Amino acid sequence: MSTPPPFTPLTGHCICRTLTYSLTAPPLITHCCHCSYCQRETGSAFALNSVIERYHFTITSPTNPLFANRPSPSAADGSKHMVAYCPNRNWNVDVFAYYGGNQATVYVKTGTLDRQSRGRVRPDVHIFTSTKAAWVDLRGEVERGVRVCEEFYDREEVWSRESLARFEKLIVWKAQQAEQDIAV
Repeated sequence: MSTPPPFTPLTGHCICRTLTYSLTAPPLITHCCHCSYCQRETGSAFALNSVIERYHFTITSPTNPLFANRPSPSAADGSKHMVAYCPNRNWNVDVFAYYGGNQATVYVKTGTLDRQSRGRVRPDVHIFTSTKAAWVDLRGEVERGVRVCEEFYDREEVWSRESLARFEKLIVWKAQQAEQDIAV
């Protein structure tokens, strides 16, 4: 059996390149979200987010992002999500986010990937299509084998086996981090 080629990191940046980052593994999954919150937040018909384990996401610039807490669109309990953006206030573009207080997974705004990296990432699932723009036609995506969900989805049904295995490792890592925090 042949060994797969090594993964070439995905790289990205904010508009002015003050904030740069890399992903050292493929995304666990890439969502194309059609919810009304993402439409309003992006000013577009949808948002594209690539989900990655925090330990596979690295800020590569000497500059760190600024963070803002925003209401979480899908949280009935009113919890917030933390959005990271460029500290150069001339551009207020989200680069990545943590949802629901969970900082073990990073939601990278896929449009902030460099051109070559962006070309290597496609949606794995379209979510909240019950509120998608009427002109968005997903038949080609369905033909390509991409899942289309009216609301959110069950991870066990949608994620690849490899991503599910990586997620299990992430749960262990997160528990170890929590134990270390308690010990300190």
